[in-house]
Amino acid sequence: MSMHWSSGKDVALGGTACLSWRIVLILPPQLRIDRHAQWASPATIISSRCVVIHLAWKNQMAMVAGVDFGTLSVRVTIVDTERGRLGSGVAEFPLQRKKGDPDYATQSHADHTRALAEAMRRTVSSAKVSGDQIEALAMDTTGSSVIPVGENLEPLSDYYLWCDHRAWREAALITETARREKLEVIEWCGGVYSSEWGFSKLLHWLRHNPEKRERFVTAFEHCDMAAAVLCGITDPAEAPRSVCAMGHKWMWNEALGGLPPEDFLVAVDPLLKGVRAKLGGRYATSDHLAGRLAPDWAAKLGLRAGIPISVGAFDAHWDAVGAGARTGDVVNVVGTSTCIIAMSDETRLIPGVCGVVPGSVHPKKTGVEAGLSATGGIFEAIARRAGSTVAALSTGLESYNAGQTGLLRMSWDNGDRTVLVNPELGGMTLGWNLTHTPQDELFAAIEGTAFHTRVIFERMEEHGVPIDRVINGGGIPQKNDVLNQIYANVLNKPVLIPKSDVTSLGSAIFAAIAAGAYRSIEEGQEALCPEHRVVEPEASSGRVYEELYGIYRELYFGFGKPDSAAIPVGRILPTLRRIAAAGRGNG
Repeated sequence: MSMHWSSGKDVALGGTACLSWRIVLILPPQLRIDRHAQWASPATIISSRCVVIHLAWKNQMAMVAGVDFGTLSVRVTIVDTERGRLGSGVAEFPLQRKKGDPDYATQSHADHTRALAEAMRRTVSSAKVSGDQIEALAMDTTGSSVIPVGENLEPLSDYYLWCDHRAWREAALITETARREKLEVIEWCGGVYSSEWGFSKLLHWLRHNPEKRERFVTAFEHCDMAAAVLCGITDPAEAPRSVCAMGHKWMWNEALGGLPPEDFLVAVDPLLKGVRAKLGGRYATSDHLAGRLAPDWAAKLGLRAGIPISVGAFDAHWDAVGAGARTGDVVNVVGTSTCIIAMSDETRLIPGVCGVVPGSVHPKKTGVEAGLSATGGIFEAIARRAGSTVAALSTGLESYNAGQTGLLRMSWDNGDRTVLVNPELGGMTLGWNLTHTPQDELFAAIEGTAFHTRVIFERMEEHGVPIDRVINGGGIPQKNDVLNQIYANVLNKPVLIPKSDVTSLGSAIFAAIAAGAYRSIEEGQEALCPEHRVVEPEASSGRVYEELYGIYRELYFGFGKPDSAAIPVGRILPTLRRIAAAGRGNG
């Protein structure tokens, strides 16, 4: 008997990096192979004397780092795939705002990378491990956070952060042109292009930076820029492009040929001529590798050079993975804003929902993204105007009853992301009297964000997205039980909250897949995701919110759509007063 073998390195096995071998057994003439025999390893029987055995080996345990870039900080979590979370570290970075321009919001690439190095070293220290034990890295970021770059990926400006709305004129122009040209892909973005998204921000930058246009080479989402830089990639053609980022924010659609056609972009503005070709790279889902950690960045981060780095994604999408989401779950990632993430086995258009993208959350399912442009941001603004804090104003809110403030508050302080997709809207509160307090407004704001969330859920369900469970993820539900109860009451569904913080846990799961420790997202979730506690809806509050929601929904579409029909409003304030009196026990 003779035996021949060959080996491969970094072979993709279900998206993971692993070692593989192929062994060829050739038997002597007197021996024969039973073609119906069961083999312990995958085997191919070539003939009665020849069989090829395929072997693959992957780590049964790995120590990996998950990175989550939020709006104001970056969190790194080190996870042992058998023992769970070992430690976390956070480092902050500034957000540039302008008092005279509420649409302005930028951040520096240098601040991001400095904070990443600080957070990584703090995490390694808190986990009490050595950096060279980390076997893989994965990063999620906010989005659409866009940076224009020149040669060698040198930043030409700061990031246009996700909450930068300066490009609202450009977004309106893209929407108008898409409708005129009957661009099919705009329907997969909900029918309206947003000022929060990539092409509108890039066009705004090109219009307002004429002196830098000649040096412009390409633009990146933060998750792709971070991965390319850490991998030492300087050629845009070799850089990773996240299907999550490009599908949800840049109208990339594989079934429709990728990015929108050149003639459409030129019709929007001649400044976009040639941009399509400049947005090249390796478009991939997050079960693929962006590359491997470059030696210079390994030294800065205190890690080992050459470890795999996954193709990145947006923070909310991976937070949903970390929260344990499966098909049939909808996750409210509640933070500064709310991202609503779901997965479906089918791919269907959903009007007003800002993205239906195969592979954006789970590589083998269709990701659905919606959300509110401000949630925690509204709460913080209320506290700031009151000279207080959200924590202080929240004390005592558990004693409030549904609707008792008499206030009905729309959640448009930072525009509308879903389902109207209108950045020109502003905050609106009905029912004020002379005795209302900032605490009353905070309670009404929580109710208002819950009502808005229900509007979105109803739109998703109308178009075939199953909602079997609601999971409240993100940072705020971990510390605000009043919000969780209000959401359960307004949605009339049990709300599940992870029993521990899941920030950066989703990225750790993708890092573990890159390291070969897990074969699938589900396997990683089973090993690492925390259990949920459940908040049940209260029937009495649910009845009150059912009436208030009818008013909210009417106002939402009546005030939010430019072409809406007239609505009767004379009954609204008396109804709010009646509900408030009943809530205070004076009805």
